[in-house]
Amino acid sequence: MLPEGTTVESMSVSPRADLGKRKMPHAVELSGKGKAIILVVDRDPHVRELEAHFLHQAGYSVGFEQNGDGALEQARKIMPDIVITEILVPTMDGLALCRQLKADRRTRDIAVLVFSILAAADRAREAGADAFLLKPLGEHTLVNTVQQLLEARSARMRRNTT
Repeated sequence: MLPEGTTVESMSVSPRADLGKRKMPHAVELSGKGKAIILVVDRDPHVRELEAHFLHQAGYSVGFEQNGDGALEQARKIMPDIVITEILVPTMDGLALCRQLKADRRTRDIAVLVFSILAAADRAREAGADAFLLKPLGEHTLVNTVQQLLEARSARMRRNTT
């Protein structure tokens, strides 16, 4: 069960390259292709460091961007399993990034988790976000939400291949 205030919608998976990720316990395996890839978008280096620690400890491969434009470019290049974005990021805010990802047929299947100090769950859902978390982020809440999104995505992938 996801924490209160978190929304997960159905997702499907598009093929992506195996990027040679190292194995760690607790990482969700996606069709034998290795550890899940997560792209984190946040302008605050302390928040990025904290999220990196939480997600690496849980066994995920993590990449970072400081702004929305860079995140969109990276997402198209590496096809992460999840994009985790703060709303208040430079050049393109997190909600606009979410809308762009969901509007593009190449990236629309990437799960998007929006987090913010703003009470913006409805706005995130309208932008197409798969989940929303209110800051401050706790390790357990973040990792559980990521796990749930990945499991939902994996289940969708299994259904689509049978």
